[in-house]
Amino acid sequence: MGEASQQQRGTMAAEISDGLVHLHKQYYGKGPTKAKTYLVNDTVICMLRGGFTIVEQTLIEEGRSEAVHEIRRSFQSAMEERFTAVVEKAIGRKVIAYMSQVHSDPDVALEVFMLEPGPETVAEEHELEEDSHEEGGLRAAER
Repeated sequence: MGEASQQQRGTMAAEISDGLVHLHKQYYGKGPTKAKTYLVNDTVICMLRGGFTIVEQTLIEEGRSEAVHEIRRSFQSAMEERFTAVVEKAIGRKVIAYMSQVHSDPDVALEVFMLEPGPETVAEEHELEEDSHEEGGLRAAER
């Protein structure tokens, strides 16, 4: 992969991070304090840290983290179209699947986007497959 391509990928990743943080700030009133986006083949992964509001932090401290997670899942479902639009605009490819997960301690959220298949492989792959010859073991799949 050439240097221009790496530069372009960095710009795309930054645009995604900035766009998702902006949406969180706009709709929650507070956004993540850190965001990092990874582009791997047909997958975009954005890790957002430090985004819980004071209300959410209080609920978590009082043992009500499941309530916070449920609200976040509802929010992310409602925001799916906006989140995927950020990725599609930055990458120039259609998002065919979106998944999201939050974790309370540490305060982190993952936004995962699966893109329509593209022509370029941009990262190494490692895959584990169940090996029926070994009792319940996993083995690395050769590609």
